[in-house]
Amino acid sequence: MVCKVNLCSEKVGSRKLRILIAGGGIGGLVLALGAKKRGFDVKVFEKDLSAVRGEGLHRGPIQLLSSALAVLEAIDQDVARRILEEGCITGNRTNGLADGLSGKWFAKYDLERPAVERGLPVTRVICRMALQQILLNGIGKDIVCNNSKVVNFIEDSSRVTVILDDGRTFEGDVLVGADGIWSKVRSKLFGAQEAVYSNYTCYSGLTDFVPPYIDSIGYRVFLGLNKYFVASDVGNGKMQWYAFHKEPPKSSDPPSGKKKRLLELFRSWCSDVSTLILETPEDMILRRDIYDRDMINSWGNGRRVTLLGDAAHPMQPNLGQGGCMAIEDSYQLILELGKVNMRNSDEDNQLNQISESLNRYQRKRMFRVKTVHKVSRLASEMLSTYKPSLDFGLSKLSSVFGVQITNYAIDMARKFMQWCCQLFMVWMIAGHGLWWKRKNTLVAAA
Repeated sequence: MVCKVNLCSEKVGSRKLRILIAGGGIGGLVLALGAKKRGFDVKVFEKDLSAVRGEGLHRGPIQLLSSALAVLEAIDQDVARRILEEGCITGNRTNGLADGLSGKWFAKYDLERPAVERGLPVTRVICRMALQQILLNGIGKDIVCNNSKVVNFIEDSSRVTVILDDGRTFEGDVLVGADGIWSKVRSKLFGAQEAVYSNYTCYSGLTDFVPPYIDSIGYRVFLGLNKYFVASDVGNGKMQWYAFHKEPPKSSDPPSGKKKRLLELFRSWCSDVSTLILETPEDMILRRDIYDRDMINSWGNGRRVTLLGDAAHPMQPNLGQGGCMAIEDSYQLILELGKVNMRNSDEDNQLNQISESLNRYQRKRMFRVKTVHKVSRLASEMLSTYKPSLDFGLSKLSSVFGVQITNYAIDMARKFMQWCCQLFMVWMIAGHGLWWKRKNTLVAAA
């Protein structure tokens, strides 16, 4: 059965661009929303929408940096308003890195001032299920095809045809693989490749607990040797935390359970960590091994197919930027596809325009995505060797000269890390969001 994606009536000589999207996660839904607002014909194929929302529960709330929020505003102001209202602002409080044992701050970064100065929304966290539901409501149920997993595609000079696992086929002008780290579209483009294990497993917990520091601290990463712990306010009287531990993949927990193991792993850490674990019920603690993939220099075949988000560049969650990068990808892709003129053009000309637009999208996104991907991996490597007390082997010199050289070196390292963190976060907040905010919004008629 072949289905042509024609959601709107077409006039001769004014056919709309037809976009097929494999995957109904955050990236795929934002892309569909942008395509709809632009006036394109669009269809999303998701294998199980309940699983998408279920995955949201397992992975916890998502952080939306100012740049991603600015993109959402440019795509659909009503949808963005609902997201801003639903989200919990964390960027207006202290955020940064702390020592796991003592709880003392190692480096802080300001998420509020760089955003306010540029007229951008302040960083928020939002429940993934709430975010996905808002996006689904904005898109409309007729655009999202549930129980529909893309397993293959065929393309020629005039169209691309997706093949679903139940045998149905759909035709369109462009196929976007937004189907995550285990993407079938990516495998078809470049062959099956194993994902890379990060050497870390991740426990996540969501607890009904309001700590005494709730009004002053939004997001904190506690550092330790071969493990680290992330804690964030997520609003509505809840705290979300992630405990990362370096160990072989597919390891198992003892019969006593995850909570008891975590209390043992972090037994010597500060009370801000242990209290969150203690306050979390066993059934609200989940575990998954962390994988990513090596960066690739091409996300498509240069014709009618490309990748987006985790399908193109899955990242470790050290920076919490996987969803934000997918949102930025979606906006850039729609901007480029908006330059394709489908009116009164022959098939060869249309194909050339589509190919050029996909190549421009890739070129304009590659540097930013590569940088974030590299930093997320670098952060993991640095965490593997972190020690609460940095030892530069200068203790003998300290005793000779009567000065605390080691302490001075630690202080300098902290100041350097503080400077680097703040500089990077400003780039993340404003690097693309600022010029996107100043450009015409996406909702202009195609």
